[in-house]
Amino acid sequence: MELRLYDTLSRQKRVFTPLDQANVRMYVCGPTVYDFAHIGNARPVIVFDVLFRLLRHVYGAEHVTYVRNVTDVDDKINERAAHDFPGLPLNEAIRKVTEQTEKQFHDDVDALGCLRPTFEPRATEHIAEMRTLIERLVAGGFAYIAEDHVLFSPSAMNAANSVLPRYGALANRSLDEMIAGARVDVAPYKRDPTDFVLWKPSKPGEPSWPSPSGIEVAGRPGWHIECSAMSWKHLGEQFDIHGGGIDLVFPHHENELAQSCCAFHENRMANFWMHNGFLQVEGEKMSKSLGNFVTIRELLADWPGEVLRLNMLKTHYRSPIDWTLKGVEESKRVLDSWYDIVGDDTRERGEIDEEMSSLLGDDLNTSGAITRLHAIAASRTGTSGQAQIDIKRKLKVSAMLLGLLGGTRTEYLESNPKTVVVNRDVVEALISNRTAARARRDFKESDRIRDELAAMGVVIKDSKEGTTWEIAR
Repeated sequence: MELRLYDTLSRQKRVFTPLDQANVRMYVCGPTVYDFAHIGNARPVIVFDVLFRLLRHVYGAEHVTYVRNVTDVDDKINERAAHDFPGLPLNEAIRKVTEQTEKQFHDDVDALGCLRPTFEPRATEHIAEMRTLIERLVAGGFAYIAEDHVLFSPSAMNAANSVLPRYGALANRSLDEMIAGARVDVAPYKRDPTDFVLWKPSKPGEPSWPSPSGIEVAGRPGWHIECSAMSWKHLGEQFDIHGGGIDLVFPHHENELAQSCCAFHENRMANFWMHNGFLQVEGEKMSKSLGNFVTIRELLADWPGEVLRLNMLKTHYRSPIDWTLKGVEESKRVLDSWYDIVGDDTRERGEIDEEMSSLLGDDLNTSGAITRLHAIAASRTGTSGQAQIDIKRKLKVSAMLLGLLGGTRTEYLESNPKTVVVNRDVVEALISNRTAARARRDFKESDRIRDELAAMGVVIKDSKEGTTWEIAR
């Protein structure tokens, strides 16, 4: 199948051709481990998990390498460690915070049905690679040492007469626009306002490592150099896909691209840059001050992970998403209906729907793929025997490309203890008896059956078209 992906750098959808079909390589910026991940953090995790699954489907699982880093050195981590473990040395407290938070993150994204990446490197395990890159940049004239800091110079990059891309191309901004629109650190040792930190001296008690050549005091890396080092270590100087949220385009991804291209004198870092859109909650930007800040862990207390995943994938990854309770409830009803169809069949063999695969191949059109799953489910009506079995299996194996319907109906229900479990045949038999009672105007019996259904956790709705039912929440 042909795979077409939108590239943020070229601003066009292009046919995806791996640099090496035997080793398709993808890097995605992962969590900074200091607190529970919120629902906005879940979006890139889910989006690029679907892409990981699709790449494995097209090229073979053994031919895809997916790297998602863990940032374990950061001012927010330091603050959290000092607050939570005031009696411990800071470095020991930091280790406790990062290990605990990384486990929380893994537990949450596992519950969302996400596959583990091939590698999950920690920033602090790649200091040697960071120093190597920084020393290359200084030697090449793209970075300079000032007051025990090492700073990258975008102006030097743009002045170089070489194959290097223009600094600002990814964000589609000029240097002047970036100065006007960015919150730049004003410091006397900077040659230019756009220069950014590659390495800085550590404060007393903070994590520190031997600095690059030319600096005697110990220090710590800047944020952007971390991902350049980790992607280089695990994927090489150039690779196929770099992903993350749209909020990372500038400055993080712009600076990553600049560092890596200048260090290796190449015209690109990743062949495709992919970014998912923003997430709002009930029509507003998520923030603690508005009281709509919600973590993955809090949502998992009320909903199965697959429901949250489906709700995320109903919107195309590049479009903004409005996360609403109504949308989650609808996703729950959809998933309930699909599990009612596939039941407890544990066999995963079956034909993947070609139309759905084609939709996913068109820049991860998950909303179109979900519409196609609805059509597959609806095609079961009026069928029987082997045809019905084939449709069940097609629905299941096709949905698994989205990371949905991975288990059985029983396992799905068990993933949410608050779910009401009913016997569908019993419910429909009671509704049939109630319809007959209403037809003979036996309203006492009709009301009794309604009450019996309500006691089971079933809500019925009467209309001119007939009676429908759903599980009460």
